[in-house]
Amino acid sequence: MTMARPPRRALTAKRRRLYVLLAAAVTLGGAAALVLNAFEDALVFFLTPTDLKARAVPDNRMIRIGGLVEEGSLRKSGGIEVRFAITDLTNRVQVRYRGILPDLFREGQGVVAQGLLGTDGVFAASQILAKHDETYMPKEVADALRKSGRWKPGAKNTGAAPGTGARP
Repeated sequence: MTMARPPRRALTAKRRRLYVLLAAAVTLGGAAALVLNAFEDALVFFLTPTDLKARAVPDNRMIRIGGLVEEGSLRKSGGIEVRFAITDLTNRVQVRYRGILPDLFREGQGVVAQGLLGTDGVFAASQILAKHDETYMPKEVADALRKSGRWKPGAKNTGAAPGTGARP
């Protein structure tokens, strides 16, 4: 005795549309996940020394720190290696940079450094961004100083260039 198979149901137009929509949703979801993952790798977060002290930064995560170059902290070694401290007037971070500093880099000025935080707590900068004229301070630095309550309107080099959004 052989068993008869039940008849095979044909896909209705409604069911076919449902399968197509499900496949499209899965494909779009996968594409969105890949794009978000790529953005996460490309994002560079900005932190002040106080933020850096309060947060745990993952190893090998590229970040930017900003603040003022601490007076008296600049040390140049025999080659092109430079050490200095960045402060937000509350906390400080030691920075090591190997390369040529921007012409306008000096102590007491606003600066943003991009790089990695070492396990020893010293920030290894791969790029240094300095002010571009006598009244400029990076917007992120000015905002962080304002947030910490240390903003001094009218003090030396604490203004902002037109259009930067960092106003005293």
